[in-house]
Amino acid sequence: MKSVKTYTLEEAKRTLENYCAYQERCHKEVTQKLYNMRMIPEAIDLVVVHLLEHDFLNETRFAKAFVRGKFRFKKWGRRRLEIELKRRDIGRFNILEAFKEISDAEYLSTFHTLAEKKAATITETNPLKKKKKLADFLLYRGWESHLVYDKVNELF
Repeated sequence: MKSVKTYTLEEAKRTLENYCAYQERCHKEVTQKLYNMRMIPEAIDLVVVHLLEHDFLNETRFAKAFVRGKFRFKKWGRRRLEIELKRRDIGRFNILEAFKEISDAEYLSTFHTLAEKKAATITETNPLKKKKKLADFLLYRGWESHLVYDKVNELF
């Protein structure tokens, strides 16, 4: 039978400090990690409080970093960002704070660049199918439908 590593409270704190220092984490990721380490609920609460007190864990900071990263590198729109943050149990206030990280000008510029780049790669000859492919691509990335449909009609 495989032996399961057990952690003392101090070992768990150090492990999670390193986990949070490596990259921003949300509360949900941290509690899941602690459950996977087979920590009891009381210990999980103590470790989370310790991480909060020592600023290893900060939901607002996590939300801002998440939005900046996914927007800049994956070119996600606000809808997708909001859905992904809600999936991580991030509150409304933190989501709105995080969206302030992206200026409207940068947001629209990224959207237009992404749409035009993708439109140039679609080889479909049927104009309706072409429109659908571009719209599906942009909607999946979380861009607002009014932006998507205006752009699709402008391009084709």
